[in-house]
Amino acid sequence: MHKLRTIEMQRLSVDEFHEANKLPLIVVLDDVRSLHNVGSVFRSSDAFRVEAVYLCGITATPPHPEIHKTALGGEDSVAWRYFETATEAVAELQKEGVFVYSIEQVEGSTKLQNLQLDTDRRYAVVFGNEVKGVHQEVVDLADGCLEIPQFGTKHSLNVSVTAGIVIWEVAKQFLERLKL
Repeated sequence: MHKLRTIEMQRLSVDEFHEANKLPLIVVLDDVRSLHNVGSVFRSSDAFRVEAVYLCGITATPPHPEIHKTALGGEDSVAWRYFETATEAVAELQKEGVFVYSIEQVEGSTKLQNLQLDTDRRYAVVFGNEVKGVHQEVVDLADGCLEIPQFGTKHSLNVSVTAGIVIWEVAKQFLERLKL
């Protein structure tokens, strides 16, 4: 096997990314405090051509060297907006007809492996603070909650790891339709 060099992968330029079809998914970060986590989410969002990232509350915004350290330019390719609170972001998304999931462990959550998306809809996924998770008022506003089953001794994953897993699951369901 030959390990591919970057030039052989035929990646999009930032301008081509802006013009390309996007995954109809908006990632919402609710008070994510680590700039490295923010950067990692931008990088995953770039990898799967996410429509946008909404940064809320204490979540830092680009440009910032600590975000860039893990985003590696993803903060330049992926559209983003800032909101004072995640509740404001969710309210606006729902007004636009976007179906919003909070990623949180709650009674009645949908296990990620059971997620069935309508590929004619747009979606948003809300990821919470590294310690406190998604704010309860955001969970209350959401149209549903998704949970990643876990089988070890810990009850949570790092927010950027969680984002990568969830974004990939959404992307898998849209791959055929979007021809990414």
